[in-house]
Amino acid sequence: MKVLLLKDPKDGETGPDPYIKELALQGLEATLISVLSFEFVFLRELSEKLSHHEKYDGIIFTSPRAVEAVQRSIEENNITENWQNSLKQHWSNKSVYVVGKATASLVKDLGLVPQGEDCGNAEKLASYICNQESSTSLPLLFPCGQLKREALPKILRENSVPLECLTVYQTSQHPQLQESLAVYFSEQGVPASVTFFSPSGVKFCLPAIQKLSGNLLNQIKFAAIGPTTADAMKAEGLHVSCTAEKPTPQDLAVGIKRVIQ
Repeated sequence: MKVLLLKDPKDGETGPDPYIKELALQGLEATLISVLSFEFVFLRELSEKLSHHEKYDGIIFTSPRAVEAVQRSIEENNITENWQNSLKQHWSNKSVYVVGKATASLVKDLGLVPQGEDCGNAEKLASYICNQESSTSLPLLFPCGQLKREALPKILRENSVPLECLTVYQTSQHPQLQESLAVYFSEQGVPASVTFFSPSGVKFCLPAIQKLSGNLLNQIKFAAIGPTTADAMKAEGLHVSCTAEKPTPQDLAVGIKRVIQ
């Protein structure tokens, strides 16, 4: 059976995408179509804030792109040596909160120790942070995208945890997305399952999928990588057949296999 994954491959990955690999182990033929395009912004401002570590109690990463923004800000502003000798040392003494194993892995590459990677989404991470943070006047730094949801800032604010947000990347539709979807449906037909990996993916892909699948739309088992994406799907009137228990290839593969048997 065919499965369509609407996600972006992790930068720097070699070999098959881990989601495609896990689905193959379940006897499913998966195809990945890149959905999003990213532009990094305010990197100089980010490097400046990272340099003033004494102003922050910690940092929050809710996506791999936010960690990548830190990496780029270091490279583009020529502070790699300072990071190794000073920034890394100082930030390693602070709390570094993350969502998901992919984000945690990139944080470890920076030489930092992540916390909260098993929370699964930003809302659960916010609750975790509230349980960890003691009273402090110093904010947590939150590098994020312009499409971030307000749940995490709202929960922290309600619990008197100070937060300083900085938009470090902007998200838009991948320039080849519509063409890639049209080619897939033309050559592969309507898949047994379609998985969305972000609310943005739902927004950018769903109209085309509805048009291309026609009266076979109801035969598709729609899956979500997590509850935030599932909520976005439900808001568009989709029946969510499967939500991965955790945002991992293994959990998603097992869930999809179960609903399309």
